[in-house]
Amino acid sequence: MSIHPDPKINKLNVLGEPLASCCFDPITGYFRNGFCHTATNDLGQHTVCAEMTSEFLSFSQKIGNDLTTPLPEMGFPGLKPGDYWCICVTRWVEAYQAGQAPNVKIHACHQSVLSYVPLDVLMEYAI
Repeated sequence: MSIHPDPKINKLNVLGEPLASCCFDPITGYFRNGFCHTATNDLGQHTVCAEMTSEFLSFSQKIGNDLTTPLPEMGFPGLKPGDYWCICVTRWVEAYQAGQAPNVKIHACHQSVLSYVPLDVLMEYAI
């Protein structure tokens, strides 16, 4: 049995508008539905729709999260620069603090991101 996102808490993005899709190729999201929805069991809070860069992928790998190696058994294709992916909000914050934050698809970032990152900071990285 899979747990689906609660539609009452997953409707809005950081701008207070309906949450837009992040990416369908590769299909992203905690629920692998193309959206950065979240739920209480999403411990990483995969709520930031980020455009992968070689710098961010390298940064992530160096701190223990290899996003480039495919894991087919987990439904993970491996990412390359230019791909969009719902990443953990705390990883985005770590990258931001290290000067390695990727740009974000602002309309696809879940409203809960605002608990971690001020909107004006996100807007600096908005595409």
